[in-house]
Amino acid sequence: MKLGQILVRQGAISVSDLEKKLHTQTQQMQPLGRAFVSEGHITIAQLDTALQEQYWRNHGYWVIN
Repeated sequence: MKLGQILVRQGAISVSDLEKKLHTQTQQMQPLGRAFVSEGHITIAQLDTALQEQYWRNHGYWVIN
């Protein structure tokens, strides 16, 4: 699962926020999570949680919602 999808599912950002950031991300050349933190949309703790979930999902671990 992609990081943006996880952040939306967790309620940290909206779908609209994600779409806007994905559109401008190619110009900024900055990782998505770092961009959301630097602009104050999410905290570092929220990013860490989302990245952990992404790792678990990518390695076949079950994530309880």
